[in-house]
Amino acid sequence: MMEKRFIRGIDNAVRVCMGVTASDRVFVLTDRATARIGEALCAAAAATGATAEVTALENYGKRPFRALPPALREDLKGFAPTVTFFAARGEPGEIAFRIPLLLLLTDELHVRHGHMIGIDERLILEGMQADYVEVARLTNAVCDRARRASTLRATSPGGTDLTVRFSPRLRWKACTGLYHEQGSWGNLPEGEVFTCPERVDGVLVGEVIGDYFSEKYGVLRSPVVVRIENSRVRAVECAEHGVAAELEGYLRSTENGDRAGEFAIGTNVALTALSGNLLQDEKIPGVHIAFGNPYPEETGADWSATVHVDVVSARGDIDLDGQLLLRAGRFVGL
Repeated sequence: MMEKRFIRGIDNAVRVCMGVTASDRVFVLTDRATARIGEALCAAAAATGATAEVTALENYGKRPFRALPPALREDLKGFAPTVTFFAARGEPGEIAFRIPLLLLLTDELHVRHGHMIGIDERLILEGMQADYVEVARLTNAVCDRARRASTLRATSPGGTDLTVRFSPRLRWKACTGLYHEQGSWGNLPEGEVFTCPERVDGVLVGEVIGDYFSEKYGVLRSPVVVRIENSRVRAVECAEHGVAAELEGYLRSTENGDRAGEFAIGTNVALTALSGNLLQDEKIPGVHIAFGNPYPEETGADWSATVHVDVVSARGDIDLDGQLLLRAGRFVGL
């Protein structure tokens, strides 16, 4: 039964989310730890009649990568894919590799890209089972409301209490899970809307941290408390030994690493429990903030950073311009 669900989740990624057909050329980039998923994606793509190839990151050098390996660039150009998957773990600092990779894929090669950083079999059995037509409908509806808003208030039973201001010059992106146009991309499992906030103030209480922290700590035994003033991290607290100092040190290790670069709302209502894996948990209805890189190519932000660390506050309430959007993790009026 579990194997049937695994195959269904893989097929959902290939056929539904990415719309792979016999006319496609599919390149799957994986690593040794995630090889079963990478090979399954390649096999599912080949089953559609597409030309498909899978290769491991370890073939291009020692990780973590701090730049896009030239040999990988050449292999991608030589294969000339129409669809790509990144199904591999994340390692500290590798955003300096992943962003140039993403720009190569979407801007230069114009592929449809499924980004599955940190994917594991649990996520294939959970988040990748969602009805992505419904996820897309809800995500677009939330994004339409968010684009018209100037302020947001987010609270949670755990203590999150945030005031967020938005600017019309900064774009919102709807991550629907359906990527059928060349040059489009998103994370899988999917379901969120995000922008670069104009200003964030308040307290963010999170149960899951992104980047390499997700794999290291999973769901935190004690939540992390991030105090934010004028979009900057002012203090980090956590009863779990070492977490606060490690997170704060990482954020302050580079320019703008402690600046709120992404504000997002999760929209995958098929998810009901935290897994400890950021790739999925940031899609649970609720909010998350990423400190560091604001994805300027997507949001229009005029600054950048070499880290991007999400902190997830699931469930809770959201008001947009004083109008209720989310109550206890359930969307209202959508």
